[in-house]
Amino acid sequence: MINANRDIPDITDRADLATLLRRFYGAALSDRLIGPYFTEIAALDLEAHLPRITDFWERALLRTAEYGGDAFAPHAALHVTQPMTAEHFGRWVQLWRASVDGLYLGPNADRAKAQGERIALSMLHRLSGPDASTGGSSGLGFVPLAAVELRAAV
Repeated sequence: MINANRDIPDITDRADLATLLRRFYGAALSDRLIGPYFTEIAALDLEAHLPRITDFWERALLRTAEYGGDAFAPHAALHVTQPMTAEHFGRWVQLWRASVDGLYLGPNADRAKAQGERIALSMLHRLSGPDASTGGSSGLGFVPLAAVELRAAV
């Protein structure tokens, strides 16, 4: 589906999600703040991870895939190794929103951004407690999207 206002497509299928996730992970893996969680701590095999995370987002946004995994467990294990703060989750949200905005426009794109933020807040509160501040110890927390420079698409 093309948005008539800007001729930018909305997220409509698994292929769109795969494109989005490649762009997002390209930015996230090279990010100075959260990249080490993917590259050093989790030692993420992106090619092995992409089908599963695509299932997750396809189920969450399009309701067309099965996802029976536990998205929280790997994050909890990472948090034990190297605690994640509001600043980390805020950067994730920034990169996620910038990735979506760089490729898609429409109701599903809007839902993807809102869902991403809800997931980040939920993870933060589950890992750090319900009273965890989204301001972070440095006061940065969920930094405005305008502060992010997204690298070129992968």
